[in-house]
Amino acid sequence: MLYPSIDSLMEIIDSKYSLVTLSSKRAREIQKYSNQQIAKPVSHKFVGKALEEIQSGILTPVGEIEKD
Repeated sequence: MLYPSIDSLMEIIDSKYSLVTLSSKRAREIQKYSNQQIAKPVSHKFVGKALEEIQSGILTPVGEIEKD
């Protein structure tokens, strides 16, 4: 089972394209600068760490309005 699940991520970001774009850009940043925001990530891969940041609410797309 993948963590976080695609279904739970799609509740946060409603576009698969936006999800892939955001996570891939963040994964490159983590790889280049080693500045992950999660203290103890479950994933060992950069994309997984980026997805965990999205799941936790640390990482959001630019212009995204918070849902009440």
